[in-house]
Amino acid sequence: MSGTEGTHPATTKSRHAFHVLLDLLGELDARFLGPEWKTERPQDIADGHRYILHLLYQALDFLFEGDPERPVFRRNQSPNMKVLGDCSDAIFHRVCVRPDRTYRIRGNMAGAVFVSISQYTGSTTGVMRVTSSIDDTALGIGPDGSFDIVLGPTERPGRWFKLDPDADSLSIRHYFEEANCVAADPTKVIPLSIEPLDPPGPRPAPDDASIAAGIQRVASYVRGITLAQPPFMQAGKVPSWVSTTPNQFNPPEPPRPDIGWANLAAVYAQAPYALGPDEALVMEGRFPKCRCANVNLWNRYMQTYDYVTRTVSLNRKQTTLEADGHFRMVLAHRNPGVPNWLDTGGRHDGIIFWRFLLVEEPVAPLRTQVVPISELRKR
Repeated sequence: MSGTEGTHPATTKSRHAFHVLLDLLGELDARFLGPEWKTERPQDIADGHRYILHLLYQALDFLFEGDPERPVFRRNQSPNMKVLGDCSDAIFHRVCVRPDRTYRIRGNMAGAVFVSISQYTGSTTGVMRVTSSIDDTALGIGPDGSFDIVLGPTERPGRWFKLDPDADSLSIRHYFEEANCVAADPTKVIPLSIEPLDPPGPRPAPDDASIAAGIQRVASYVRGITLAQPPFMQAGKVPSWVSTTPNQFNPPEPPRPDIGWANLAAVYAQAPYALGPDEALVMEGRFPKCRCANVNLWNRYMQTYDYVTRTVSLNRKQTTLEADGHFRMVLAHRNPGVPNWLDTGGRHDGIIFWRFLLVEEPVAPLRTQVVPISELRKR
């Protein structure tokens, strides 16, 4: 038996960072999933644990070994990674960058109805802000749907997007309007690449300092997305398009750039719903002339419900319109036998979130009414 058996190994930077992460998880359980963040119901606590693990999954994939010198786009949301307001009709990718580097991005619309590139600051702290965005109208889309653009601090010939001096990550969004939710299709691939114009050479071997730094990025990001944010629906902290009145929407409006994950080409409307076992919420309105429109159901952590096996979202292609062109959607706990049913999955309360992209006219108000399910077929 060696004389060191049973003793604790020497302290390392990675061990210190690892224990900071472990302590953070304990703090999240005690505070973020407690009264301070108005999280007291068993379902909200359980959803919160799932959300934290999804955040951790995303942070490990995106930031732990994220290398802005040798960037690679990573899928940012999926049925098993629901973070930051995911969408059943979209595929998002993210990548870490350095603002003093120049990169070439090559990609393709891949059948999407809308594509955008957004720059962010604060991505490694989780307290994010959009610095600038462009959409496919500025990408020079080719006949085959392809695009090729250079991003950097200094203008270059051809398609060029200025890399902002405080940008630390990019997001590329592809939105679709198809009969089936594209985010539920594991075979859907978006051709997308990024490469530095000045090759950085081989990647250094991982060491104590670099592994510790990666763990620190993960912990910082998860803390910033959770404990650095105000408690749930705190008064005076929600945008004007976010209603705090159940089953009632405020007028749809564009988001402010300081809303961390906002799409600056969008108009949003959000409201909580609350329904009894035999009640249904009827939503009526008109789709504006726009590039894309959809509605998703979220839990309080802005995670979509199960769009793989249930109808918890609708885009324009999936929606049956009335004879005069307006839509009538029905949110209910069981199938009411009418078109455009949104399935709550048995959740008696949650969030309804609308997106309208590149709108060309004002978005009409969303009218709502709570009715007995038994009355729906009579209307």
